[in-house]
Amino acid sequence: MSKKVAVIMGSDSDFPIISGAVKKLKSFGITVEVHVMSAHRTPRQAVAFSEHAKENGFGVIIAAAGKAAHLAGILAAHTTLPVIGIPIKSSALDGLDALLATVQMPSGVPVATVAIDGASNAAVLAVQILAITDTQLAQKLEYMKKEMEEEVQRKDTALQMQAEAL
Repeated sequence: MSKKVAVIMGSDSDFPIISGAVKKLKSFGITVEVHVMSAHRTPRQAVAFSEHAKENGFGVIIAAAGKAAHLAGILAAHTTLPVIGIPIKSSALDGLDALLATVQMPSGVPVATVAIDGASNAAVLAVQILAITDTQLAQKLEYMKKEMEEEVQRKDTALQMQAEAL
């Protein structure tokens, strides 16, 4: 049985972005738990969750936060599980503040960081991490990649036909 993935967001207002990650993870048959925790407003709750995540059956933690975006870092500081950060575009700085806060971690406390609002890629990265030891997930990833390739080939064929018609 695959490990679970935790999807933690700093605010419930992040859910419209995060829902893409939840859907993607579920499409792979992965059990997902979604929580709201704040590095600044509920730090003890975030630390306790992270400290016990491995023993509670999680294999990866995805953390989404905007502005100061310290959530992924505080979670990563208290676990040996991989943590994937999603910087959320939620301020006048268009998410650049969250990106820098998420990606600029000190030595020994890494956070894998995806694009601003990159929930889908965070989910795929989580699946890739879990697939290292799960052959069924690895096969599903291979199928997804093949579908993506075929879709691009269909679009290429359609575009060539349009161009020839000009």
